Amino acid sequence: MLCNLNSEASQAMNLLKASNAGSESWWQQIAEQGTPLIEECLNHQVWITFLWRDPAGDESSSTLARVYIDVNSVTDHHRADPQSLVRMAGSDIWCWQVQLPADWRGSYSLMPVAASQLPVFSELAPAEQASRQRSWWRSMAEAAQADPLNLQSPRAGAWRSAMSALHLPEAPPQAAWRHADQRGEDDKAGLCELDWHSAILANRRKVWVYQTGEAQSERALVLLLDGQHWAKRMPVYAAIDRATEQGQLPAAVYVLIDVIDGEQRGRELPCNASFWLAVQSELLPLIQDIAPCSNDPERTVLAGQSYGGLSAMYAALYWPERFGCVLSQSGSFWWPYNDILKMPPNQPASRKPGSTGQLAEQLPGLAPAARALKVFQEVGSREDVMIDVNETMRDALLQAGHQVNYRLFEGGHDWLCWRGGLLDGLSELLAPCN
Repeated sequence: MLCNLNSEASQAMNLLKASNAGSESWWQQIAEQGTPLIEECLNHQVWITFLWRDPAGDESSSTLARVYIDVNSVTDHHRADPQSLVRMAGSDIWCWQVQLPADWRGSYSLMPVAASQLPVFSELAPAEQASRQRSWWRSMAEAAQADPLNLQSPRAGAWRSAMSALHLPEAPPQAAWRHADQRGEDDKAGLCELDWHSAILANRRKVWVYQTGEAQSERALVLLLDGQHWAKRMPVYAAIDRATEQGQLPAAVYVLIDVIDGEQRGRELPCNASFWLAVQSELLPLIQDIAPCSNDPERTVLAGQSYGGLSAMYAALYWPERFGCVLSQSGSFWWPYNDILKMPPNQPASRKPGSTGQLAEQLPGLAPAARALKVFQEVGSREDVMIDVNETMRDALLQAGHQVNYRLFEGGHDWLCWRGGLLDGLSELLAPCN
């Protein structure tokens, strides 16, 4: 069986029809060109063929019943039977194919599963089925693995070990990041770590401070929320260096603020005044002592993703005299109305035009800022209702007189997409005024 491949995917079809398919030499050929296979077709679309080799061999010797695949914003893990690759009968080859726009970018992982691990939810009530499905999927995700034959992913240690990267031919280039992927991370002379103990918040966390350019008070200041991600999981330093060397970014001080843990993140980032008072009265004076930088709001950028995008926007709207630039990526502007995100069990996600959250509702009542905020706002084209709440936020900002560059990227709620938008947004927000 040839996995129901589309006839337009001629390269994949020919490979899987080959007489030596599944042999050592065949897999060596696949490894040399890398997976997944990407073939352009009409209307700016591509066929993508994912391949995975069963280490135990064919179905007569392997206990695997599924090889689930989680492709950000493409596959749906809320389904009772999530997407799986299909075994090519009589071989160690598992494959699956999907058509996507040529400018899509996203991350994916693979989850080989034995028959004993398959879900059985059919006899449960819908609510219980959804709960059990979420628990089962989380357990599967803990055993997820990267695609071992993917040549596009960052070097080992530079990204999440269980994820692979897929950059389609027309996706935005992410030149600085791709350079960093190839180079890896060097020792960083401009990096230091702080142990910030906040009296206001009654907690302690790490803060990473990274400097480019010579120490001077004119340098821009960039605060990155979810700093642990940009410091450890997807280190940003080499990409910043490359973008600075290429003239995309000015000299700046980057402050990466740890969230401590998920529970603390859920308390501090969604429109929390105490958090931002602590940042201003406790953290920023510490930063000035070790890394002189500008106090000008027009040279200060708050950058965040998801809850972080919401938090950055909140801080700039309530303290515009200190924070004049906002970089919000897939901001959680539904908060605190969680019902906006809820979908019926086993039903496809849907759009909800006009959906709004508390911050957009409050914006018309805020006192006008002395000068308009500069906002770079983006969201993924496959984020469903997140698009709606971001559009509502954009419209409220424009109505209030703020400057907004809003864009929709081809992808989902994905750090692999956000990393490119991060540098694009910083470049625009920190560009010299004409």
